[in-house]
Amino acid sequence: MAGIRRLVLDVLKPHEPLNTFFAIKLSDLKNVTAVNISIQEIDQATESVKITIVGENLNYEEIRQTIEDLGGVIHSIDEVVAGKVIIDAVRTEQD
Repeated sequence: MAGIRRLVLDVLKPHEPLNTFFAIKLSDLKNVTAVNISIQEIDQATESVKITIVGENLNYEEIRQTIEDLGGVIHSIDEVVAGKVIIDAVRTEQD
């Protein structure tokens, strides 16, 4: 079973902890090989961030719990890639 290889999450988090700490905590999870966090929007108390997590056989529940333990909330799962390889999105004429 190949499992989940990439997750792209829309997350609302407080300014603290910093995104660097957030990324390190997520990258420490089992089977995670890389974490990318990019800020989408900032307001007075929170940040909306896009978190991309890559690895093999990722455990969504463990990732969700870690985000919540750090004060974040997952608004949506924007992409899930599962299987033996990662397929990159391809633009079509409808895009």
